[in-house]
Amino acid sequence: MFARTLHTYLLRQNLFYLMTCLGVGAGLYLMTDIFDRLDDFIEAGLGFSTVALYFTVKLPLIISQILPAVFLLSVVAQLCLMARHRELLALRAGGISFGRLSSFYIAYALAWCVIQLVFSQFVGVYGQQTSSHIWSEQVRGNIAENTVLRNLWFKDGDHIVEMERAYPLRHEAEGVTIYELAPDRGSMVRVYSAQRAEVRQGHWLLHEARVLDPQTFSKETRPELELALSQDIATFLVIDPDTDPAQLPLRQLSQVIDRLEVSGSNVEGLRTAWHSKWAYAFSILTMSILAMAMVTIFENIYLNIGLSLVLTFAYYAVFMIGQTLGQGGLMHPAIGAWLGNIVFCLLGGARLAWCALPTRKEH
Repeated sequence: MFARTLHTYLLRQNLFYLMTCLGVGAGLYLMTDIFDRLDDFIEAGLGFSTVALYFTVKLPLIISQILPAVFLLSVVAQLCLMARHRELLALRAGGISFGRLSSFYIAYALAWCVIQLVFSQFVGVYGQQTSSHIWSEQVRGNIAENTVLRNLWFKDGDHIVEMERAYPLRHEAEGVTIYELAPDRGSMVRVYSAQRAEVRQGHWLLHEARVLDPQTFSKETRPELELALSQDIATFLVIDPDTDPAQLPLRQLSQVIDRLEVSGSNVEGLRTAWHSKWAYAFSILTMSILAMAMVTIFENIYLNIGLSLVLTFAYYAVFMIGQTLGQGGLMHPAIGAWLGNIVFCLLGGARLAWCALPTRKEH
């Protein structure tokens, strides 16, 4: 009964600090974004309703981005204030060790990890896609239909397709060269080239096609030529440098990775992005471990809040370094995505384990 009462007290108290920090953090983030982009909305001549919709749908993305840092601050503030009011001392006197207190925060953090993952993958993704749509089409005038991808290639059965330019949503390509290989992949049967191609479901229609036979060195020109290629170039829209893979939910991103991998494309960057979604959600657990570790060193709330900000920036730096290494193929995508969590969980966990040693005095 006492444990249940304690957990209820800790939960209510932390939710108050968490929501307060979240409100302040989201407000500051939103105000900064408004001042940064308001001139662009005014220049584009958009009404108040469009501007309000943009920032409203972007709010879930902001919350999901700052939640790990906010969680760290809320736990640090709660534990430091409990130490100042001698509540931690009273708990120890009552037989409640810091280890038992830590188990509550770890379970509590795991619950928030699940909430963060679900929230970011549904509400957050929808908000990000909607805000990006408003920004690119209504503000920047970057209509998705006119998106151009350059220098693409993929494999489709016995064919290797190379394109100078592709228009994914218009289902067209320019500067197309297609190499047809023998079934044993030991020789080249034909080379097709065309200035323009229409991509339809299950086939490609080449206009003013030129056919080269490498065996006889003969060349033939046809007004139109249809080839059975199943690859849809709209799939490649996700690798546009202006398209953030994080805008795709986990399930859809996984499907895109599978399709691109079959076509022979490099998917290291997308695999890293997929693992990063999981890693960022579970960074809340990392922040919980760091918060408890800091309180075992210092109980001063002002010092720990400053240290929390430093550790937050350090975590994001390591997180981004891991992502870069994973996307560049210098590290396994999973390890690169989870690098920040691994490093800081080890640091914080080592401190907590050191304090839990029987020969150590409990803080």
